[in-house]
Amino acid sequence: MNTNSIVEIRDAQLPTDIDAIKQLWTAYLTWGNDKMQMHYGSHPHNPEETVQQDIEMIAKFLPPNGRLMIAFIDGKACGIGCLKSINEEIGEIKRMYVDPSFRNIGAGRAILQALLSAAKETGYKKVRLDSPKFMEAAHSLYRSFGFNDIPVYDEVEIPAAFRQYLVFMEVDV
Repeated sequence: MNTNSIVEIRDAQLPTDIDAIKQLWTAYLTWGNDKMQMHYGSHPHNPEETVQQDIEMIAKFLPPNGRLMIAFIDGKACGIGCLKSINEEIGEIKRMYVDPSFRNIGAGRAILQALLSAAKETGYKKVRLDSPKFMEAAHSLYRSFGFNDIPVYDEVEIPAAFRQYLVFMEVDV
């Protein structure tokens, strides 16, 4: 990979991008599960089952209330991020992930900027997210965009037993 490569962000095109979406979501959830196991001795889900459920309910990540953005570098899908609705005023970022071999070149920042712009266009006033405590680099990125820590919110999808391992954040858009 050329470190001078330009990160391109675009809305997912279905069904064309479905294989890339599945691959990136599976990689993210597998990586996250492995890290949860390493740090906390447990993992919250089965990645393949979770990806299948998300594919079946992919409409929640599509306009008018959501977005599914993919990052490309030199034509290769290298990152993903989703926005979905909590309610008319609050959106939620889910499944934000950049392949480790493409980190530290701006893909995560570009995805987050695109998702926050999409949230504003959608009419959301706030955007929330949850993130495992071990993802400190991601937390730094979120904070650089103005996210602040908040208590767990009612709509969070993470089972109660795993919430102690997470950081919950929110930003006004």
